[in-house]
Amino acid sequence: MSSYGSSNEPYDVTPILQSRYFILPASAAFVGVFIGAVRGSRVASLRFLAENAHRPPKTIRGWYLYNKTKNYKRMAGGLKSGGKDAAKLGATAKTGLGRCGRPWDDMKELGSWCGDCRGVRGYRLPWGRALLLGSMVGGGMGFLRWSREYLRTVVEG
Repeated sequence: MSSYGSSNEPYDVTPILQSRYFILPASAAFVGVFIGAVRGSRVASLRFLAENAHRPPKTIRGWYLYNKTKNYKRMAGGLKSGGKDAAKLGATAKTGLGRCGRPWDDMKELGSWCGDCRGVRGYRLPWGRALLLGSMVGGGMGFLRWSREYLRTVVEG
């Protein structure tokens, strides 16, 4: 018999997993699905339009089939791109939460945001501008974390 099965107390998982370790990556992936679905469906729609611009339908049935096929291609493109963006943003949010030890603890926001800008560079940003943007946002987040810890020590001590 195990000691856990005989107890009627509920098992609390809070000390093992903090909420940010599963809420932040899940919400980032959720946002990534929506961003990717919108962008992917728009790109798929324009691609279908460009591929079929040389032969427009001439009958009512042809227009029906054209729009039906275009909508299916839009949904497929949106789901594919949504999955990719969800995986990118979820993985980036997860890596940003890792514990690297005390020397690297102060630089985790900067590294995470530079990784974000490097990974999501598909928005047509040059490398230098992407790293500059990541450095600015990461430095700002690091400053906010530092100021929160500083104010906590001032209030407590």
